[in-house]
Parts: sequence; structure tokens; C-alpha cells
Amino acid sequence: MTYEEFADTRLAPLLRYAVMLTGDPHQAQDLVQETMVRVQLNWRRVARADLPERYVRRMLTNQYVDWRRGSWMRRVLLRGEPDEAVPEPADHAQSAVDRDQIWSWLSRLPRRQRATLVLRYYEDLPDAEIADILGCAVGTVRSSISRALATLRAEYVEACS
Repeated sequence: MTYEEFADTRLAPLLRYAVMLTGDPHQAQDLVQETMVRVQLNWRRVARADLPERYVRRMLTNQYVDWRRGSWMRRVLLRGEPDEAVPEPADHAQSAVDRDQIWSWLSRLPRRQRATLVLRYYEDLPDAEIADILGCAVGTVRSSISRALATLRAEYVEACS
């Protein structure tokens, strides 16, 4: 497989994944672009990997966790496009408020915790693959997910009180 073939087939899923990580489509594009430049520069090593897609996803995740540019330090709310498969609730305003609130809570999580949640619940990966992508132990993945969910639960309870 060439770099061009890889990019043609995997760019869109990588971009969707990056949007879930960053919460902002523009930052996600920057993240994917920078990662894909690195992938192209190191294509021989990437192509030799058992699973090149997993290798690139790990590069993207590490880039997200480590990226220190000023634009990444600000928190952004994402107003996602409606999913046509999910019926619209009767109160559109409340739906937008709920979506913004969830993105706000997610944006306050530490980057690694948010990455573990996205890998688990959006990418639907098992703990072992998440650990491989993040370069940590399976137990670390489980505790990170547990802490993130506990934080989100606490935010939810506080908001409902």
C-alpha cells in the first residue's frame, strides 16, 4: 500500500476521530494535517507496521495529547450537525443546550481521559487496543475511563441539582 492509497482510504475516518478528540472541526483538520505530514515523512516505518491504521491513530492521539500550540489551549464548544438516524426531540432548543453542555463537560476532561472515552465509545475499541494506541497498560486505560466517567457523572449531578 502506498501513502496515497492509505490517505485516500483512511483520511475521512481519521478526521472524524480527530473531531471527537478536539471538539472542533478546524482544530481536527489541523491535527490530522500535521499527523499526516509526519506519516508521509515516516511512511516506510508506518507501512512496515502490522496494522498501519492503528499506528497512525496512535500517532494522531499522541499528537493530540502533546500538542501545546496556543489554539489548543482554549476550550471550544462544538455544535455538531444533527444525526438523521436519530429522531429529533420536540424541543430543538433544549437539544442544542444539552449537546453544548455535554461538549462543555468533555472539554474539561484531561486530554488522555477524553482520548480514552473517544476510543472506547466512539471508535468502539477494546481496552487492549486503546492501551496500544495510548502507549500505556490496560489497567491505566480502565482507570482513566472510570475517572472520566466519574467526573462526567459528578458534572451531571451538579447540573441537575
